[in-house]
Amino acid sequence: MDEHRLGLKPLRRRLWALRGKTPLVWERPRYRWLYVYTFVRPNTGENEHWLLPSVDTVSFEAVLRAFARGRGAGKGKVVLVVLDRAGWHTSPKLRVPEGVGLVFLPPYSPELQPVERVWSLVDAGVANGQVETEEELWERVEARCAYLRTQHALIRSYTLFHWWPGGS
Repeated sequence: MDEHRLGLKPLRRRLWALRGKTPLVWERPRYRWLYVYTFVRPNTGENEHWLLPSVDTVSFEAVLRAFARGRGAGKGKVVLVVLDRAGWHTSPKLRVPEGVGLVFLPPYSPELQPVERVWSLVDAGVANGQVETEEELWERVEARCAYLRTQHALIRSYTLFHWWPGGS
């Protein structure tokens, strides 16, 4: 599990152009953000996304509660969530739902976090594109996340490391 920030500040990527032609990308940077909270199950490619306007302990707790409810976590079922040590993940104010266990990665180790590799797939919905309004940003990212939910093989290919349980 991890969070990712997207906004009206443009994301530029390399793109193909005809020889001798310089590709032009129009941009008008603005600093309005949305946050994508994503859970990934690397060995199956299952993924879930929540879009929220902020990232903090209260928002994380609400997403964690919704995730636990959707997975049926409780007295008879424990779901482990692997995450980094962001302040809102380790806050003493965080109330972890029953049936959810948090497993923290070592500090400063994003290369160990499988979901980090998914962000380029999420960004593809707005990269090199012209997003005029915050509503359009939300619509594009929501559509991209809905598409990614159906792409288990693609997500698995990005997140299943050889050393992860079930990896080859």
